[in-house]
Amino acid sequence: MRMSTFLALLALTPAAAFAQAEPGVQMVPVAGTVLDVSAQGRVSRVPDVATIRAGVVTQAVTAAAALADQASAMSRVLAALRRAGVQPRDIATANVGLSPQYRYVENQPPQITGYQATNTVAIRFRDVARAGGILDALVAAGANQIDGPSLTVDQPDAALDEARTEAIKIARARAELYAQAAGLRVRRIISIAEAGVSSGGPRPPVVYARIAAADARTEIAAGEAELSVSVQVRFLLD
Repeated sequence: MRMSTFLALLALTPAAAFAQAEPGVQMVPVAGTVLDVSAQGRVSRVPDVATIRAGVVTQAVTAAAALADQASAMSRVLAALRRAGVQPRDIATANVGLSPQYRYVENQPPQITGYQATNTVAIRFRDVARAGGILDALVAAGANQIDGPSLTVDQPDAALDEARTEAIKIARARAELYAQAAGLRVRRIISIAEAGVSSGGPRPPVVYARIAAADARTEIAAGEAELSVSVQVRFLLD
């Protein structure tokens, strides 16, 4: 029988059930038919946290000049974030880099033509609807490297508990179905194991678009994030 649900119907004596325990795992001997069911519970939530990575890339003939230009531009970017109301605790440096730029000529060693400096910050804020406006403010302030936003659910615990409850309900319903098909009944649950958790993020960066109008603003659609919990439940049938 091919089933998407992982199913094992085993007629076990108490001794046989005990013999299958893995080393170091204490199992309670049972008499009856054992049914293993895998189930997944899912819930949806609107993401309430957005993370944007924004930075400045500058180039100059010397390393010092590239760093100076980058520092000046990043100061304007950080000032724009403060004016937009982003709290200092929600701004963190993600990457700082300095690398030489080369010119390649056939049969000649590479020659350094200048330097490129980069500085990227990760910006986290809870008002997802403001993400588009902050992107616009960053670009206006001189940011020329932007990645994101990535959208997540900030406190997923309550939603995950709902998914756990749903997973157990699904597992129980499937156990009842298989027991009925086999001419048996579900007596009790022997064990429950949590096999996997997905907290709904971070999601891939959302595509954002800007209409070619003077007063157009970037708009962000948060959509929904799916949170899920997978469980493996062992039932005793008789």
